[in-house]
Amino acid sequence: MMTPPEEAALEETVVSINRCTAVTKGGKRLSFSALVVVGDKRGRVGYGFGKAREVPSAIAKATKDAKKGLTRVSLRGETLPHEVWGRFGAARIFMKPAAPGTGIKAGASARAVLELAGVRDVLSKCYGSRNPLNVVKATTNGLKALKTMEEIALLRGVS
Repeated sequence: MMTPPEEAALEETVVSINRCTAVTKGGKRLSFSALVVVGDKRGRVGYGFGKAREVPSAIAKATKDAKKGLTRVSLRGETLPHEVWGRFGAARIFMKPAAPGTGIKAGASARAVLELAGVRDVLSKCYGSRNPLNVVKATTNGLKALKTMEEIALLRGVS
């Protein structure tokens, strides 16, 4: 089976792997959960969460889930068009455009999303919950809220 050219360009990053133990009458049952971020570094990014009895299966499930939920991100060059807050649950993240050469100033979870979205220069700060899954969701929500000047002009009906 051939993969479409846009799917072939996607890169993936495993953000976190958690071990879960369910205690049953017969003993302990181990399972793993994986959080994966997928993106093309050109404005498309998605995250996925998968659970399975083995790590590779969990990562495969998470990757499949991430590819299903790809979203477009509005960028200005290699940074963000404007400051933005991302929120999910108790996790809040503030992202601010930065000068060229600054790099990605962000924690591990937010960095994975920003890198794979194609952002090269950004300043960010995480508030509230530091749970990797919630930070990834908050970052994605913040990136979805970004609008370029052209998009805003079109919405307002001005040139």
